[in-house]
Amino acid sequence: MTNLTPSSRYSLNDGNTLPVIGFGTYPLRGATGIDAVTGAIEAGYRLIDSALNYENEREVGEAVRRSGLDRADLQLTSKLPGRHHGFEETLASFEQSRTNLAVDYLDLYLIHWPNPSVDRFVDSFKAMIKLQSDGLVRSVGVSNFTIEHLTRLHDETGVWPSVNQVQVLPLHPQAALRAFHEQHRIITESWGPLGKDTTVVSRSIITDIAEELGVTPSQVILRWHLQLGLLPLPKSGDPARQRENLDVFGFELTDAHLAAIATLESDPAQFADPNTHEEM
Repeated sequence: MTNLTPSSRYSLNDGNTLPVIGFGTYPLRGATGIDAVTGAIEAGYRLIDSALNYENEREVGEAVRRSGLDRADLQLTSKLPGRHHGFEETLASFEQSRTNLAVDYLDLYLIHWPNPSVDRFVDSFKAMIKLQSDGLVRSVGVSNFTIEHLTRLHDETGVWPSVNQVQVLPLHPQAALRAFHEQHRIITESWGPLGKDTTVVSRSIITDIAEELGVTPSQVILRWHLQLGLLPLPKSGDPARQRENLDVFGFELTDAHLAAIATLESDPAQFADPNTHEEM
């Protein structure tokens, strides 16, 4: 996407839209979690990502109430845990999340992991389609799904997910999956967009670009996500860092910058494989 601004939005394949950047909430919990999410909303984030397994839906709901914003001005995401896969189980789990958040509807509901050994993710997706048709969920999607998982969902339901939230960062760009998403108008949300430690932000390629542009390494990486058409979900409990992570619209990476960052790609075997990694 070109000509990005703070008000830019991605169009989903179901007719809805999402902001081009959101706020991740794992593992923000308790009073500090409420403060962190409240601060993120005050900083300008309008897409808030949570999950039943994060055990912070109540905190997110409280932060939404404290923000004073109309419900329609915020978009809330939650995710179905593996232990609740199945049609009826999904409907019940959704009600638990909706109760925790104290909202009438969710803007985006995702299957957290495919858990193929359980082999019930298609049943869960069918339940989510029902929730969408009933007006309880605006958009339905998945998280950590492979091309094969996505194809099976479509083959058995006739519906492509609107979003696939996956681990994407310069070390793990997932080009083939992103191309498949683009082909089927599935938005790629990036969890852990800055990495779980300093191994990405401290790379000399990143720090050199940051120094050249007069921005921070984190801003370089988040801008990389945006220029690839991804929707990153950075998480921080620090108000200054929250604002910094949103301040990525006043500069642009060149083709040379993007080519340099592409050289950071590393062995995908070091990242979780959705065919084998499962979470309940």
